[in-house]
Amino acid sequence: MRILFFLLVSCSVFAQQTIQVTDLLKIKIVGKPAFSPDGKSVLYTVTSIEDDAEKKGDFVYQTHLYVADLATKTSRPLTAGKFSISSPSWSSDGRSILFSRDMGSKSQAYVLSLAGGEPIAATNFSSGVQNLVWSKADGAVFFQSSISLKDFYTDTTWNKAKSRPSWTLEKPGIATANYVPQAKANPNGSLEEIRAYLAQNEKDKKAKVINRLQFQEETTTSGEMMLSALFMQPTTPGAKPVQVNNPLHRWSDWEQLNANELLVVLPADSLTHPDKVQESQIVSYDLRTKTYKSILIKPGYRYSNLTLSSKGDQLAFFEAKSSGVSNPVLKLLNFNTGLIQTVNLDRVITQVKWSADDAKLFLTPQDHGAVPIVAYTISTQQFETFTSMEDGVLGFDFNGVDFVYAKTGISNPSELYVHSGGKESSLTELNSGWLASKSLSKAEKHTFTNSKGQVVDYWVMKPIGYVAGKKYPLVTEIHGGPTAMWGTGEASMWHEFQYYAAQGMGIVYCNPRGSGGYGTPFMASNVKDWGAGPMADVMKATDLAIKEGWADTTRLAVTGGSYAGYLVTWIVGHTNRFKVAASQRGVYELSTFYGEGNAWRLVPNYFGGYPWEKATRAILDRESPLTYVSNIKTPLIIFHGENDLRTGVIQSEMLYKSLKQLGRDVEYVRHPGASHEITRAGNNRQRIDQMLRTWEFFARYIN
Repeated sequence: MRILFFLLVSCSVFAQQTIQVTDLLKIKIVGKPAFSPDGKSVLYTVTSIEDDAEKKGDFVYQTHLYVADLATKTSRPLTAGKFSISSPSWSSDGRSILFSRDMGSKSQAYVLSLAGGEPIAATNFSSGVQNLVWSKADGAVFFQSSISLKDFYTDTTWNKAKSRPSWTLEKPGIATANYVPQAKANPNGSLEEIRAYLAQNEKDKKAKVINRLQFQEETTTSGEMMLSALFMQPTTPGAKPVQVNNPLHRWSDWEQLNANELLVVLPADSLTHPDKVQESQIVSYDLRTKTYKSILIKPGYRYSNLTLSSKGDQLAFFEAKSSGVSNPVLKLLNFNTGLIQTVNLDRVITQVKWSADDAKLFLTPQDHGAVPIVAYTISTQQFETFTSMEDGVLGFDFNGVDFVYAKTGISNPSELYVHSGGKESSLTELNSGWLASKSLSKAEKHTFTNSKGQVVDYWVMKPIGYVAGKKYPLVTEIHGGPTAMWGTGEASMWHEFQYYAAQGMGIVYCNPRGSGGYGTPFMASNVKDWGAGPMADVMKATDLAIKEGWADTTRLAVTGGSYAGYLVTWIVGHTNRFKVAASQRGVYELSTFYGEGNAWRLVPNYFGGYPWEKATRAILDRESPLTYVSNIKTPLIIFHGENDLRTGVIQSEMLYKSLKQLGRDVEYVRHPGASHEITRAGNNRQRIDQMLRTWEFFARYIN
């Protein structure tokens, strides 16, 4: 009896384990799978978080290649070690796999024979390689590589013809784009010698000269323009790469039509500086003559995501307005008839794949918090959904009979699944093993109608160990974007939500007006209204969660990042209902954001103009949370990555200084070296640090 009692108690305790903050390090993510040509095997990647061998106590991401056998549902690793891989694909005969490997400096292409042996390097390119694709000509691969414009001028490999841009460099007082200092550098010499000296200082990183509009990258500023070229190289030993295109033509996408022709997306205007050209066109490119032929150009629009049909006679692509707020539109071009068909699905579509007979398209649209696989029959223009409307498909393939896909869901952040005969089964147990002993909170979906008559989805998660009749803290979580979409089919917040639930907190989150996943009218309904309208939706979701009866209204918290950092600060500037708040990498003063953040185009797209225009400036001031900073009484912790240039750190410094000067309860946390992606793909110690600091700050006020 004692033994039985011990086992029962042990099992009960074991089942009661909750998500810990360090469980973040256990999560493995499946990459987009691909069927082998015979449809019997599946190639996929797994990204894991491993101990950093060079920095004790730190962690690194590693991505490696696996192959699964559909018959036995077993997998085996194909690569290992500290060097991650990317861009894997099958050869046409299914005997080899192409991938790129990051060797610590420059990525190179490798070919792995499934007959055995180690991967063999297929390239040794000085600039490194990206975006590998097998050529339709057997035994050759395409890859892209990049070079700076300044280096391109003088590089005899990339620029044998000594080409110069057709656009102006926008260097004041120097009209020609052909200008390159030719004299010997001399700070005491002639004007040309001084120019050569200054150019050398730039090369040696002693000065950073900026003449372009898009000078803000994710973590630094740069006046340099990077050019990308396409190369083709046979995989035979000793083969040399052949440059396919002039990088000055600025290809943004391409697809191989046949052995001699490519389909390419080019800027619509080749004379204006690239930073000022938002429109693009689709053209065909003859590999033999190096000439272009226009296929599709439309003023005010841009094109992307070219996907050629199996027979090569149809092209799927996205057409998007070059300004404003709208979803890209999926369209189909029939080369035989010249007709273009619009796929009437007003959603962000993350992947497009043709069926083998080209009669259907398989799509993954973001829809009401889920990302299902949807089939679109071209002849009837009808849709059929194959997977759950609660989960999110992160990448898929189809072999003519079965689907294989990486998926996230309520109970598991990522596994690989096969959908066969109308039934779903798992091909991996990457996370399900360690999750088996964990108690998880299940998100419950609800809806309400907002003041604009729109149906808004929201989700409520009760705290782990919930007991009826007891009151619990409630955390309102807000998404960024503002066009992001949250739901049970979105993976990025899985750990944070479960961690807070494990700490005895309830969670409520919603997709307020302006969110993606509900069509363009819904997504554009926060134009010139970033604050009050979305706040009303967030507060309504919060109130409805409270109405369930278990939330303690004296212990409410609110948090969010990026645009959600904006909205958190707007909310606490307009209500004192929250006991505590956390604002992460947000935007707080829109006029300054126009100058500081690399996402500055949100200003004209959402607010209709620029800060120097009187009417627009009035809107920006009205919609800036900093305008209402004196109203903020809620204790606030502010986070920002020190190298974040998507929103810019001056935003958080202005907010912090203002609140500090006002004598409010405020704490400011900067993470050195961190970018805007800190909580999603950043340094894992910093990801854990930010989560713990948020919880610890909340605990000061709501425990």
